[in-house]
Amino acid sequence: MAFATTDLRTTNNTETFGLHALRGRFRAALERNRVYRQTQRELSLLSDRDLADLGLHRSQINQIAAEAARAA
Repeated sequence: MAFATTDLRTTNNTETFGLHALRGRFRAALERNRVYRQTQRELSLLSDRDLADLGLHRSQINQIAAEAARAA
């Protein structure tokens, strides 16, 4: 007769790790979104002259905010 055994420690750890990994990815996505919004807001508040002093144009703000979020 054959018996199937399940190691509950392994099963529970896998489920727990999966939930922790999901939570970690969610928090990372929230942080990237926060960095994107903050960068976009701060650059949008600058005048065209201030942006020009930084070597930027207003049309680049979204691109720069996305790059900042990817780096975070």
